[in-house]
Amino acid sequence: MKTALVTGAAGFIGFHLSRSLLAEGFRVIGFDNHNDYYDPRLKADREDRLKDIPNYLSVRGDVETRGLLSEIMSREKPQVVVHLAAQAGVRYSIDNPRAYVESNLIGTFELLEAARAHKPDHLLLASTSSVYGANTKMPYCETDKVDTQVSFYAATKKSNEAMAHAYAHLFDIPTTMFRFFTVYGPWGRPDMAPYLFTSAILEERPIKVFNHGNMQRDFTYVEDLVHGIRLLMDAPPTGPAVEGDSLSPVGPWRAVNIGNGQPVPLLDFIAAIEEASGREAQKVMLPMQPGDVVATWADNGLLRRLTGYAPRTSVREGVRAYVEWFRDYYGAGAPAARSSVQGPAMLRGKTAAGR
Repeated sequence: MKTALVTGAAGFIGFHLSRSLLAEGFRVIGFDNHNDYYDPRLKADREDRLKDIPNYLSVRGDVETRGLLSEIMSREKPQVVVHLAAQAGVRYSIDNPRAYVESNLIGTFELLEAARAHKPDHLLLASTSSVYGANTKMPYCETDKVDTQVSFYAATKKSNEAMAHAYAHLFDIPTTMFRFFTVYGPWGRPDMAPYLFTSAILEERPIKVFNHGNMQRDFTYVEDLVHGIRLLMDAPPTGPAVEGDSLSPVGPWRAVNIGNGQPVPLLDFIAAIEEASGREAQKVMLPMQPGDVVATWADNGLLRRLTGYAPRTSVREGVRAYVEWFRDYYGAGAPAARSSVQGPAMLRGKTAAGR
């Protein structure tokens, strides 16, 4: 039985990935701190479902705690490590950048030190489409320059890529960075656009639509993202390069996009929520937010060539599944006590890892 360490296991993506690996027969070490960036009860409810599955071990702690991840890896000896734990949110990184330094920079350093001491067969770390920043060439390719981040969150993720590359080169650690694009689906975070839109529409409150709706996102259903991560687990960057590869010339390191592969206008996404909920949105059109970008679009060609990946869920299907889950979990609307978010409640153009 293979063992996987998943950091951020009680988070949105970490929960779905852990559940999928457990169903496949993995032993999963789920590491999370259940912080209060948003209502910890959602994280607890996710993890309660994981704890009901055999071969899941829950470990509480902060990724930035010196030596903790190394101790866990020494004891549990995971063959694969998927690092999803991070401080989430583009806008929140403007208001509270120190949280990003501690979790995203120091926390990732601790993970890399642990991998240096207890080398797994494959180390996978979450990056984000936010690293493409002010790039205007679409779709985004892994070989594009990523030097123009427009949020501190994105800057920390680009730093994670550089840090991981150095460790891969210096210590021969097979490392894959996956850049994911606007992930949504059941059990999603309450600071993200699907929650904010769905809760407001169901409660007949206005929704904030930034840049007057002139935005596009490569909305990626969470199960498609998890499928891509799972395929990448079996494709460590140790073989010859393929066409359009981002494989490093000096170490076993690669960056790979995981997206739906087509941009969807924001207003079309809202229309899908309206259709699934049977209600019309009251839209408040607002200007662009600092740190945001107009559009994202993933070129999935490298992932397809490496693994055969193809997304399987249309936005219409994914939104319907999300709204059904939302109604089941929260009821017709979202009670204020359960929607508490420490970061500002507004459209997240992209998601952050795990949390």
